[in-house]
Amino acid sequence: MTSTVQDTPTTDRTYATVNPFTGETEREFPALAGAEVPAVVEAAHAAFLEWRRRSVAERAAVVGKAADLMLERTDALAALITREMGKRIQEAAGEVQLAASILRYYADHAEQFLAERTIEVMKGEAVVVTEPTGVLLAIEPWNYPLYQVVRVAGPNLTLGNTILLKHAENNPQCALALEELFRDAGAPEGVYTNVFLAISDVESVIAHPAVQGVTLTGSEKAGSSVASLAGKHLKKSVLELGGSDPFVVLDTPDLGRTVKAATMGRMANTGQACIAAKRIIVKDDIYDEFVAGLQEAFSGFSPGDPADPSTTLGPVSSERAAQDLLSQIQDAIDKGATVLAGGGRPDHPGAFVEPTLLADVTPEMRAYREELFGPAAVVYRVSSEDEAVRLANDSDYGLSAVVYSGDVDRAKAVADRLESGMVWINQPSGSSPELPFGGVKRSGYGRELSELGMFEFANRRLVRVLPARKAAKPAGG
Repeated sequence: MTSTVQDTPTTDRTYATVNPFTGETEREFPALAGAEVPAVVEAAHAAFLEWRRRSVAERAAVVGKAADLMLERTDALAALITREMGKRIQEAAGEVQLAASILRYYADHAEQFLAERTIEVMKGEAVVVTEPTGVLLAIEPWNYPLYQVVRVAGPNLTLGNTILLKHAENNPQCALALEELFRDAGAPEGVYTNVFLAISDVESVIAHPAVQGVTLTGSEKAGSSVASLAGKHLKKSVLELGGSDPFVVLDTPDLGRTVKAATMGRMANTGQACIAAKRIIVKDDIYDEFVAGLQEAFSGFSPGDPADPSTTLGPVSSERAAQDLLSQIQDAIDKGATVLAGGGRPDHPGAFVEPTLLADVTPEMRAYREELFGPAAVVYRVSSEDEAVRLANDSDYGLSAVVYSGDVDRAKAVADRLESGMVWINQPSGSSPELPFGGVKRSGYGRELSELGMFEFANRRLVRVLPARKAAKPAGG
């Protein structure tokens, strides 16, 4: 959900599986030659002209079959995710199941979502019909290599659009597995196409007349670049970018359970999630006890092989990702932050970072403003709800937020004041097919999932009908 490897252009135009646990390069794939790109786009457009004419039920059947195949292939797909980006095998299997549920959701609800909408008018009739627009370019990240893709593919394939996928350069085999999945589900050639696209060729795809939109999940830097290209060529764009999500604890009737929720909210996917709880804001009357619980929890993770079910801490996605996070942590330490847990690397080979908990982080530190994409969190003590809200909103990002309180009305009142696209009360941030996903501020714009996800790249066309006027009688008739 952010910080993709696509932010740094490759010079050798290569996609590669580099196992973050072993550091070994397992497979490499060349990027498509620039001269070959237009033919791929044109094939997707030709497929669109046929695909859009199929009934919603026919398109939904293909997406539903893809959901079934994904579940059948859970073990193989989970193993592939683990090898390519280091996700612990249980979490990888959970991602496969979540991705399949999203495909199933759109297969089951597409006809309902795409039904004509009648508008009451004084005379005649008016309806709004929802139609596809054409070829879409989806630029997707490594941290959820299946889930992120189906958030786009599920609604848009059922709608009737066709997809060109540019996946992250370190997820080539996941990208190919998804293309095979949709092909095996019955998607005609060109309806869903994986493209090993060089970054230097992205603009030529966006600029192509057949491409009607681009969606990106990635970093703020990548989003800014793609948004500017989309604007230059007058193409619709949807962006889901970074997050520095607050986890506000006002009070709690069960401190241990809330500590566990905060830990899970930060450490799921080894902390590599845009909606992870990166800033934990705790009311002062429970701060000391709460932080002691967090210290114990953060110190209880053990690094190991992410393919081993007993491992509790997997590697981050790459050595570069580990170095980037450690640089942010060290900057905070050098400027006076207090390390409550972790702060370095465990004594273990691979791209590991210790689960790190920082306090006394101030605005001049990178950790105050930047997204920490990995197993590191900042904890803050506040004396009032007003201070909690000010601190939570003092961020360039606004993706998700969490509020905990034994008084739900109190939590709702604070939640109403937070600047975020999503807010969760008394549970960590998460995702489900029926819930809209997206942010505000520099976390991007547009929504994925839910019924809203059907309409970002749709033409909501008005059809207005008036009764035909009767011909006037001839004079003297």
